[in-house]
Amino acid sequence: MSKKVLKTPDYRRVELDGVEYVILRESIFEELCRRAEVGLEATVEPGAEADALDGATLAEKLVRRRRASGLSQAELARRAGIRPETLNRIERGRTTPDFATVRKLVLAMNAAEEAAAQTSLADASRENESTKRTQKQE
Repeated sequence: MSKKVLKTPDYRRVELDGVEYVILRESIFEELCRRAEVGLEATVEPGAEADALDGATLAEKLVRRRRASGLSQAELARRAGIRPETLNRIERGRTTPDFATVRKLVLAMNAAEEAAAQTSLADASRENESTKRTQKQE
């Protein structure tokens, strides 16, 4: 059996809520389907989790992740460098973002989560120092 390989793999990987996605040009997707001799409607096996391909599911995951990061829509849009209206349409499932937009959103949420973690760590460290001083004084 010969192995079918794309000569120019033009794709991007992105992880959102622990789920890995691959974003590729539609022409490449169609070529892969043609080479695999499957129709576009048969690309998901029966019983497979089809919601990973659903734009609405992506929107729901973005909303959950944004809220978990403690960001408002306006703040996430500002940090990601996109218009708040665009983020609102994405989160409502009215539009599907391109790879660059998804990447900006994920990076902005990662940065917010990292900053929150560092703040928590600094707070815990200050609290620990305060407790040590109190214990020394007693």
